[in-house]
Amino acid sequence: MPKIFLLDTELEPGFITIKDEKAHYLSTVLRCGRGDLLLIKDSRGCSYLSRITDVGRREVAIELLEKQDLDPEPLLHIKLLQGLLKGEKMDLVIQKSTELGVKEIIPVVTERSQIRETRKVSRWKKIAEEASRQSGRNTIPSISEPIGIQKLFIASVVPEGGIIFWEQKGETIRETIRRFAGRAEIALFTGPEGGFSEREIETASKHAFVTASLGKRILRAETAAIAAVSIIQYEMGDIGV
Repeated sequence: MPKIFLLDTELEPGFITIKDEKAHYLSTVLRCGRGDLLLIKDSRGCSYLSRITDVGRREVAIELLEKQDLDPEPLLHIKLLQGLLKGEKMDLVIQKSTELGVKEIIPVVTERSQIRETRKVSRWKKIAEEASRQSGRNTIPSISEPIGIQKLFIASVVPEGGIIFWEQKGETIRETIRRFAGRAEIALFTGPEGGFSEREIETASKHAFVTASLGKRILRAETAAIAAVSIIQYEMGDIGV
């Protein structure tokens, strides 16, 4: 069954009209027709079984039939702090971490980030929306504008304490996870190409971040992010439950 998100919208059963880009997506990309069923998700994360009543080139008329209570969202709130990556590497991290259930993604400009600024946040939000739709999530993770690592901690946009992954040294991930047992929210900090500097590790440590290792093998930055989220979701979230 096709699924779409209506962002910044709170719905109730009844008739609505979908316009512009999402109407084009339904009529042209998905080739939906009159009478087809559709699952619509609103800004509160609510899902509605719906039926298409009319299809035009720029507008699609919808009847919201019933509200559904199924909630596939993980209980664990993961905030991914990702050292800013080049090109499609960042796209991949956005896509896969969204599929896994990350709630927030904050791109961070670090000492070894090969790019210092970007205009791709709107693109990343579209990638996250598509990944949420594909994976059946009820919500789309928030994606922030890139922020410098010093401002990251000064602005208090992360919870006090988290895990920062460093290839040079650190506790094993199994040891580290024990420290956060029972937490409903956790921040995971993974680096850019080239990893973190010692000064950045020291800064994170001052804000109660625990340094952890993902093993003896050196992983690509995008691989490390996906592996870290997967492990934490398995141990503390809902993967495998």
